[in-house]
Amino acid sequence: MPNISIKGKSMPESPIRKLVPYAEDAKKRGIKVFQLNIGQPDIETPIQAIQAVKNSKIKVLAYSRSEGSENYRKKLTEYYSKKSITVNRNDIIVTTGASEALFFTLGSIMDPGDEIIIPEPFYANYNGFSVANGIKILPITSTIDDNFSLPKISEFKKLITPKTKAILICNPNNPTGYLYSKDEIKKLVEIVKEYDLFLIADEVYREFTYDGCKHYSIMEEESINQNAIMIDSVSKRYSMCGARIGCVVSRNKELIKTVLKFAQARLSPPTFAQIASLAALDTPEKYFNDVIEEYEKRRNLLINQLNKIPGIKVSNPKGAFYCIVELPVDDSNDFARWLLESFTLNGQTVMVAPAQGFYSSKDIGKNQIRIAYVLNEKDLISAINILKEALIKYHN
Repeated sequence: MPNISIKGKSMPESPIRKLVPYAEDAKKRGIKVFQLNIGQPDIETPIQAIQAVKNSKIKVLAYSRSEGSENYRKKLTEYYSKKSITVNRNDIIVTTGASEALFFTLGSIMDPGDEIIIPEPFYANYNGFSVANGIKILPITSTIDDNFSLPKISEFKKLITPKTKAILICNPNNPTGYLYSKDEIKKLVEIVKEYDLFLIADEVYREFTYDGCKHYSIMEEESINQNAIMIDSVSKRYSMCGARIGCVVSRNKELIKTVLKFAQARLSPPTFAQIASLAALDTPEKYFNDVIEEYEKRRNLLINQLNKIPGIKVSNPKGAFYCIVELPVDDSNDFARWLLESFTLNGQTVMVAPAQGFYSSKDIGKNQIRIAYVLNEKDLISAINILKEALIKYHN
């Protein structure tokens, strides 16, 4: 029998999706499963994006340009200018989701054996992208006691070696919901300048900030034009996860030229999805105001209710729509599986994402879960009550 590659065997399972078979079995048994495990918004996609596809007069669904359609990239620059980000269409490569954008970026700037520093916990697929590219992650741990704020710059400096090529952040952060401040971004800017590193920022949750806080992009720092790489996507912003349209944005011409070669190798991003994404850029500001107001209400409800459960510690997210919850359990993987296999309350249960998979360091996050507050308030209340009763029974 032929052997599977070492790389293939090393690829991690998704902590978000690996419990899906258990959830499907529960549903087959007639159990209602509240899904707190995945960042799939329940907010409706802007109607103009849907209509643009429906109204298309295309008769031959042809390849698009490898770098993405010129119209879409040009209109993206107009969107970014409203966010104090000045770029032109040639600074943008359209990709099949932010995942492909990051995969192309890592392939463009790093060789097998190179190192990348990432504050953990981080988006779980960063682990997979690094394994696929033969890259070593140097994790720097942020803690729930500090609400997952940026670790001290001195801790970053301790990790840097001649093999270190980049620092990667997600801002606002998935899975913690932490929003890096302007001051924290400027501290990172100084270290990448000092050591001549790339600074990659996954900014797909840019619109989702709360309590009057504002997002500050690395692309606003013109002193690192050659170091800054922004990863973006329509998935969360417009509730268009299924469109699979993202992009790489950088003023580093050599970087963009290299990413384009990866883009050419996969031919082109999907045409209809670009049509929808182009139309989505005309979404009125009221849409975002209403969405942010809704998520802020959900966040407040979730945090308030979770804090009433004995033995629980919860972070206070300032952005995105996730939070990390520390549970009074030894292994959240076992607990999450038990919820789906063995526990129901009035014919209902919950699905959560064990947080260990959002870390690179071993044995960290074993008693934590990530919750995505993408359910309406009524369902959130039901889900939290189920979690509360489940913890009581789990310990008995």
